[in-house]
Amino acid sequence: MHIVFAASECVPFVKTGGLADVVGALPREIAKLGHKVSVYIPYFAQVRQKAPEKKFLIRSLTLPFQYYNRFVGILDGGVRDGVQYCFVDCPELFDRESLYGTQTGDYLDNWERFGLFCRATIEATKQLGVPDVFHIHDWQAAMVAVYRQTVYYFDPVLRNAGCVLTIHNAGYQGWFPPQTTERLLLPWDVFTMDKVEQYDTFDFLKGGIVYSDIITTVSRKYAEEIQTPEFGNALDSALRKRAQDLHGILNGVDYSQWDPATDKNIAAHYTPQNLAGKVECRRDLLHAFGAGHISDTTPVMGIVSRFATMKGFDMIAQIADRLLDDDVYLVALGTGEPYYETLFRSLQERFPTKVSVRIAYDEVLAHKVEAGSDIFLMPSRYEPSGLNQMYSLRYGTPPVVRATGGLDDSVEEWNPETKTGNGFKFYGYKPEDLLAAIERALDLFHNDKDAWRTLMRNGMAEDFSWKKPAEEYAALYEEVARRRS
Repeated sequence: MHIVFAASECVPFVKTGGLADVVGALPREIAKLGHKVSVYIPYFAQVRQKAPEKKFLIRSLTLPFQYYNRFVGILDGGVRDGVQYCFVDCPELFDRESLYGTQTGDYLDNWERFGLFCRATIEATKQLGVPDVFHIHDWQAAMVAVYRQTVYYFDPVLRNAGCVLTIHNAGYQGWFPPQTTERLLLPWDVFTMDKVEQYDTFDFLKGGIVYSDIITTVSRKYAEEIQTPEFGNALDSALRKRAQDLHGILNGVDYSQWDPATDKNIAAHYTPQNLAGKVECRRDLLHAFGAGHISDTTPVMGIVSRFATMKGFDMIAQIADRLLDDDVYLVALGTGEPYYETLFRSLQERFPTKVSVRIAYDEVLAHKVEAGSDIFLMPSRYEPSGLNQMYSLRYGTPPVVRATGGLDDSVEEWNPETKTGNGFKFYGYKPEDLLAAIERALDLFHNDKDAWRTLMRNGMAEDFSWKKPAEEYAALYEEVARRRS
């Protein structure tokens, strides 16, 4: 089969979050299964920095809008690990400082930017190879499904091309004014509540949900959660209507990049059989954060995250005084909402001997935190999949997580009787629930070193590679192809 991925991010070219990791890793695994795979992403300024040479696959496509045309090129991003990369080049829309907007808000023309990206992807495949299945990701690529079922419905070339939509986070949907309908040259009959309309806005993600053949999301638990008002962000009704076509597939981890036995970013390598190198990684982490004074018996708790409300940091604020009154040291790495950046800076100022924070995106330092911490904190309000808890398990750093989304799917509570489990979970969303889970972890860390090592090894033995998820996606592609043949 031929699978075309369309997404706004993909490592190693451009990344702001887990979407890029998925689109960087999953296509390679699909190619290993024997399928032909292409990946389309916008030629952002950040992509240009990684792939500056312009080699055209298609020099010019004419894409119509309501009152004007845009002219775009399709650039050759090369073939890597059996995957063909293609970049949609439109400098006036994509060559900007940021991907989606600035600190003052989203770009007002995002409807045009990503509407163009979707239509350009479809048009390009008509010349470069129509796929059996378009695998589209999040709202930025969701219009592929809408276009395919409307503007291109009678196009004989695309007749059998199916569509799988993956929702990485239902909180981001692409809301635009109603007139977006005619601006994108779509028929007005799509602007109804059972199609793309959402409370008098044109909702890109809802359109993808309605018009895709199959919908997936990034964990089994999140597939259940987004069908509820609490987590569905007003799309729960649309998702419940598609419940038979909605599948939860837990994201995988790229162990070629995230494995303490081979990681080039950490001070020493280690394995479940020989954990000695983790001590050196801990020492190196503390040195990197200017905390060489910390005792060997003091547990180091690590955070690597986007600083946002969904990550549960409001609870960290509420338990900080009680937590830091204990013998612990907290290191935090990330950027995000100004409120939470200020929160972490204030904790560092108030507890200078117990907290060290870096307000930055630093890939190398993220590896050091995973390897050098003793405990990893992810108290997310919701977490569609999460990757850091799976990284921390691989690095023998037991996580403390809230039982939501992919955190619930990947972390099993430690059982002191059976010596099973790989971390610590809490279910409510109260500061006391988080604190109780941390205290269970600290109690085991301080009082039973043998059990703690068993816990570490349990996590390191988990297999969250992309092999199984890729096989699940491939089965869905086959299902879509059967439906449309």
